[in-house]
Amino acid sequence: MDWQLLGISFITVFLSELGDKSQLAAIALGSSCNSPRAVFFGTASALLLASLIGVGIGFSTAEVLPERLVKGLAAIGFAVMGLRLLWPKADLPEQSERLGG
Repeated sequence: MDWQLLGISFITVFLSELGDKSQLAAIALGSSCNSPRAVFFGTASALLLASLIGVGIGFSTAEVLPERLVKGLAAIGFAVMGLRLLWPKADLPEQSERLGG
């Protein structure tokens, strides 16, 4: 096993999940139930399944496409998402129009 890759994967996913919607959902579920263990196992298994799907898609894509192209497409995707977060959506009506005024 490549321990360095394991560590990098853990740190990357752990840091990206902090404050994520899934963590906020887990906080909400954990605060409104009497079984935090069930919430833990449910959210942990959901993250495991989502990660398994992502790794499977990544591995199968890398089998078909060159690694450099896959990394380039991922970088472009992240850049587009980042730019979308920087500017508000232009296609949404102004707040005064949404409130009926």
